[in-house]
Amino acid sequence: MNTIIIYVVTRHKCAACFQQFKKKEHLVAHMKISHHSVHQPKCGVCQKHCKSFESLREHISGPLAKAHCSSIFSQYGCQLCMKVFESPIFLAEHKDQCLLTAPACLGTINIPHIDYEALGDENYIGKCLKAVAIECQMVGCGSDGSLDELARVCLVDEEENIIFHAYVEPQISVTDYRYELTGLTEEHLIDAMPLKEAQEKISRILYNGESVGKARLDGGKAKLLVAHNLHHDLDCLLMSYPEKLLRDTATYRPLMKTNLVSHSLKYLTKTYLGYDIRLGTHDIFQDCVSVMRLYRRMRSQEHLDDRSATSCTKQNLTFDNQTSKDLENMSPDELFQISTPNYQCWCVDARPHDPPPDWNF
Repeated sequence: MNTIIIYVVTRHKCAACFQQFKKKEHLVAHMKISHHSVHQPKCGVCQKHCKSFESLREHISGPLAKAHCSSIFSQYGCQLCMKVFESPIFLAEHKDQCLLTAPACLGTINIPHIDYEALGDENYIGKCLKAVAIECQMVGCGSDGSLDELARVCLVDEEENIIFHAYVEPQISVTDYRYELTGLTEEHLIDAMPLKEAQEKISRILYNGESVGKARLDGGKAKLLVAHNLHHDLDCLLMSYPEKLLRDTATYRPLMKTNLVSHSLKYLTKTYLGYDIRLGTHDIFQDCVSVMRLYRRMRSQEHLDDRSATSCTKQNLTFDNQTSKDLENMSPDELFQISTPNYQCWCVDARPHDPPPDWNF
């Protein structure tokens, strides 16, 4: 009589991305480097967590999309915010609000500079941090016009009101106004504001009447600064700002490509807001508002608090304070509970203002 031996291969499945491993130690190693968390974009059908919204789109509509998720999403999912709804009726109602129209262009008319005096708010403590979006336009300097010099700057608040606008005097002679992109000519910069004055006015707005030291210490009343390629704008302004108060749509991980390369602002606006920008010249106001809208859309996402009261978080368990054996004895769900993100999710900005946590990058 022949004996049939059946070998059962145990698979260890990641609770976040559903990747499977033959050995538990491989799953633990995966969780340590993946930084899965409740803040990652998630499929509304199967609940799979993805590294970015681009990964999520590939999951539901790419060449190797999951058939079931793709079928459900095509009927009940919003292509802009990636949410899945209970019925086509709810989806239709949602799309009316989710699909935005392009803001009117400001153009390059010779409007006077616009600014306001920041006022201290005695009741600020306990409120959510307010954000300001900034957009700069550069002209070309140097012998070949490749050196960027600031020529125009615009700031808008969360309600899309212009709170500062000015043409700024370049520090050296302009050799290329880049008219096709900026719409600027020599005439626009005849009575331009000196850079130092622009810096002072912008600083008063951003720091909201408080000292730089206070903002660097715990944020204080200083505003969050939002932009696309933010560090380039700050470099051209010859300004610095506390890193923890910067919100850059070019380097925010959920908005980046799967390989962590930045998308253009034009792509992000079309993909997540539903309208086109930069069809001709790059309008500074339109770009500024689009950046603010992207930030607000990302901030409005509702995620579970990753520090919620679970058995793991109550004991303050982390990968660092557990032995390899302890980690291998944990279930996939428990491993997911102690996993932390390697970026600060913008949904945290919508919560009452507390000193930001120390994020591990």
